Amino acid sequence: KRYHSKELTGDMEITSLTGNISEMDGEVYLHLHVTLADETCHVYGGHLNSATISATGEIIIDVIDGSVGRQFSTEIGLNLFEF
Repeated sequence: KRYHSKELTGDMEITSLTGNISEMDGEVYLHLHVTLADETCHVYGGHLNSATISATGEIIIDVIDGSVGRQFSTEIGLNLFEF
């Protein structure tokens, strides 16, 4: 699968941030979806690859017992959960 990237600049408000934290090849793997609003209330959404928080970010993380890994599936072309 191929994702299309778009870089947004300027101050935005995080209106929603969801996703999961797992592990792949011994490294932390983040899979995040974000919804952002600009100063004119236009909304943007998609996968979050990187960001800089300029003031504060109120983020809650629920921790589960055990660990969750990921492995690349050649069949469908995505990094899938591995329990």
